[in-house]
Amino acid sequence: MLNEKPVFGFPLPRIDGPLKVTGTAPYAAEYHAPGMLFGYAAQATIASGRIASIDTAEAEAYPGVAKVYTHKNRPSVAWRDKKWKDEVALPGHPFRPLENDRILFGGQPVALVVAESFEAARDAAELIRIEYHPDEPHTDITVERAKSYVPPEARKDSMVPTDPRGDAEGAYEAAPFKIDVEYLQQGEHHNPMELFASTAIRNEDGTLTVYDKTQGSQNSHDYVCNVFGLKPENVRVVNAYVGGAFGSGLRPKHQLFFAVMASLDLKRSVKVEMSRSEMFYLTWRPATIQRMQFAANADGTLASVRHHAIQATSLREDYQENVVNWSGLTYKCDNVKLSYELAKTTMSTPGDMRAPGAATAFLALESAMDELAYEVGMDPLEFRGKNFVSYDQNDDLQITSKELDTCYRVGAERFGWDKRSHEPGSMRDGNDLIGWGVATGVWEATLTQAEAKVRLFPDGKITVMAAASDIGTGTYTILAQVAAQELGQPADRVSVLIGDSTLPKTSVEGGSWTAASSGSAVQAGCMEIRKTLLSLAQKMDNHPFGNAPVEELAIRDNRLVLDRNDQMGLSIADILGHHGMSSVEGHGKVAPDQEQAKKYTSFTHGAVFVEVRIDAELGVPRVTRVVSAIDAGRIINPKTARSQILGGVVMGLGMALHEEGMIDHRTGRIMNHNLAEYHVPAHADVHDIDVIFIEEEDKMASPIGVKGLGEIGIIGVGAAVANAIFHATGTRHRHFPITIDKIMEGLPQ
Repeated sequence: MLNEKPVFGFPLPRIDGPLKVTGTAPYAAEYHAPGMLFGYAAQATIASGRIASIDTAEAEAYPGVAKVYTHKNRPSVAWRDKKWKDEVALPGHPFRPLENDRILFGGQPVALVVAESFEAARDAAELIRIEYHPDEPHTDITVERAKSYVPPEARKDSMVPTDPRGDAEGAYEAAPFKIDVEYLQQGEHHNPMELFASTAIRNEDGTLTVYDKTQGSQNSHDYVCNVFGLKPENVRVVNAYVGGAFGSGLRPKHQLFFAVMASLDLKRSVKVEMSRSEMFYLTWRPATIQRMQFAANADGTLASVRHHAIQATSLREDYQENVVNWSGLTYKCDNVKLSYELAKTTMSTPGDMRAPGAATAFLALESAMDELAYEVGMDPLEFRGKNFVSYDQNDDLQITSKELDTCYRVGAERFGWDKRSHEPGSMRDGNDLIGWGVATGVWEATLTQAEAKVRLFPDGKITVMAAASDIGTGTYTILAQVAAQELGQPADRVSVLIGDSTLPKTSVEGGSWTAASSGSAVQAGCMEIRKTLLSLAQKMDNHPFGNAPVEELAIRDNRLVLDRNDQMGLSIADILGHHGMSSVEGHGKVAPDQEQAKKYTSFTHGAVFVEVRIDAELGVPRVTRVVSAIDAGRIINPKTARSQILGGVVMGLGMALHEEGMIDHRTGRIMNHNLAEYHVPAHADVHDIDVIFIEEEDKMASPIGVKGLGEIGIIGVGAAVANAIFHATGTRHRHFPITIDKIMEGLPQ
């Protein structure tokens, strides 16, 4: 057995781990059917303009080709925007593959070849002859900022800058210490191991089973039904295993459209998988310019905060993030002014990428706080503590729990912050310049609507069912632990069925809300089972429970017992057998408490401490130590939780030092759209990462006391690295990523 007494807090290994490491967990592109066809998309080689002519004759004549689709022969589909808008759609007009001859971004799919083999489809796609009428591309955020605008329609209310408070301008001018700086962050691109793929299996009765790389099977299901006018019962979408996503799989991608379109048109099963280069032309973290005008009083308290951000978006949609509002709630300040604008580019629509908005915001916010701390002459950690705030000033709400001050204290102790010398460039070891940096992280602890079914059998086996996804975060394992905990069974007695649009409804997996939401729904389902068992038992002669409420009962050793005296009870098998039942089922539902939301809000918090060593001659940076102290409510599984923070930290290192889409602004094309030239942290770049959890059980954040962990690990890491580089060299870097050439320019001579 995996664990004798399954309880929250046990580091249970991932129950899907053996399947994944042995290569037997099937991903979207690994399903097959007799007579299957394969699709391959041809991409536009310009970033803006129109198709002047497209010749598919050679491609159509290629051996094995079934059909070539272009804007000229695309089958009829929905034309209203609302039919194309998925669960997390943006204001504007969603991208419609092969809609017309217009080119909106480089890498746009302009044709689909469907053939008897992948190789035939790929080779035939090379034979398509396309001539363009190109327009001038607009891909440089530093140029397009001149035409920035306030988005006329908000993606979400939480993304609208909060109203100004106090007199930010006047307080800024009167303050003795101030900074006025800009930070530029280049676009980052998702690179999960699993490529986007969709396998549309046409069943004998004409219905479709679609295996899709997505973070929401029900979102893809509804998209397919709406776009193609299909009955919901005739489409099933499965995403049992997802090879990484973190936002890239929130919205349906064009391979899903292509696979279903071709399958319906040709009445065959069709598989479409993207190439790695195609992955770079969708769902990227947008390039962002942030102007930070911060001021402090003589005693180190914040006098004024002004934060203005400009983010890149596409021609057709207004992608938006919550960037500036974090500056109004992270620290105590009575004079705040926040503003947010977009700049249109001839790029694909950006998308959510781990901690969207916050990861970008805290890159600038925490760098600015470090700069202001040095202006004041205070230790950067002391400066943050000086401006600690215990409530949400933006919306005048109480925070359900906040242990950020404990994160500061415990993280600093573990890191040895008290040994840090304040003067930049003063710490050295041989030829290495040593810098220590710190940053804060905050992320919203969200509970969404979620449902789950739990079924308990007489022998103690449990089945959990929910449409939730597992993008590598441990959803399978967490849900098993919740059910095991609530029904008194070892975790290896639990089977978890997720990633299927036919299962109980959940939101897409994003925003770090799945464990709290689906986990709480499973808990609610288990409570329904206990209520049903008690009701059944109380109908039996000589039952030992009297009028005891369900809260006073527990399940132990496969028996329903009184919690205070487990000698008083009945076996589950006897209860069900007496009533002729083969199992008992509970349907759990959770939703946000709207009344509570009028007074309270919830956040996950973190403090990250970083040591950087820089070669004094070559400028090569090495992040040799990271301590990440996290306040994330109750930790169900320390192993999967730690993995989430480790992954977030590594992505933060990429944001700080490595990742950027290099665009040739003359052509509007991404030049490094491959894993050889798009740099991400490798093994040699990742050293010691120490994760500390400051546990708390916040039942107001979620019924199971859990806050999300997926996002908080990355937030603040990039700024902590930048602050450490300043501490090592005495040079501020405000253009991210901070590459070796930039460091060399700033090295002390």
